[in-house]
Amino acid sequence: MKINSAEIIAVTARPDQYPADNMPEVAFAGRSNVGKSSLLNLITNRKKLAKVSGSPGKTRTINFYEINGKFRIADLPGYGYAKVAKSVTENWGKMMDDYFQSRESLLKVVLLVDIRHDPTAQDVQMYDYMKHYGLDGLVAATKADKLSKNQMNKSVQNIKKCLGMGPDGKVIPVSALTKTGHDELLAEIGRIIAQE
Repeated sequence: MKINSAEIIAVTARPDQYPADNMPEVAFAGRSNVGKSSLLNLITNRKKLAKVSGSPGKTRTINFYEINGKFRIADLPGYGYAKVAKSVTENWGKMMDDYFQSRESLLKVVLLVDIRHDPTAQDVQMYDYMKHYGLDGLVAATKADKLSKNQMNKSVQNIKKCLGMGPDGKVIPVSALTKTGHDELLAEIGRIIAQE
């Protein structure tokens, strides 16, 4: 799949602000600072589509991007940043519930984890949450340029085990710096959209 056009169409905090539920949708989820914005910019081939921030916990809304006029990517707010106020963390849970329960066009959630570390307890919790809604099975392991091929393979197996992924689950090592995994992730998203 090739992305020819990508534009932000909605920045939302409540279901009544979501765009119409009339197009296939794939969401990106992950901890604060895991590299969601960088990966979105990479796969859409747009340097500043998603704002990349040096300070974690910046995305506190669900941002919707329309891709090729055919499907959407929803960028979910990052979780797990300790310096975010408790009220914001509580609001995050409600925002996720509202989104997962109300979006009929949501086909899959891509969970981003840092390939250099074991998935955190919050990553596992998020993956279980995705499983509950039947949206699991695809993980993008970011910062793959930091590991050797051998370390990468070991890490992929470890991520699958920690998250309790099924035999059909896919972990794709990606790097926004070296474009590792870019084509594979796009192909997988294309396959998910095509199945719809």
